[in-house]
Amino acid sequence: MPRVFKIGSYWVYFWSNENKPLEPVHVHVNQGAPSANATKIWITRAGKCYLCNNNSRISMPVLSNIMRIIEARSSEIVEKWLAYFGEISYFC
Repeated sequence: MPRVFKIGSYWVYFWSNENKPLEPVHVHVNQGAPSANATKIWITRAGKCYLCNNNSRISMPVLSNIMRIIEARSSEIVEKWLAYFGEISYFC
């Protein structure tokens, strides 16, 4: 799992295999090591976050803070996505 960055004890990362065709740019968030039940957050073309699911059950106050940080670092995420996958599309 390519780790994008950490926020405290939470990992923000990509799955190595994001399917074909490649899914729109997004990150997974989980406390501790990556997990199949991680929270999934789409990155929009405008650099905003859109919560796809909260499978790892991060509390809403913590998740809101994580999403603010992800939005602030969205250009870094997009850059790393392009470098890793070589292509990009957006959910919206």
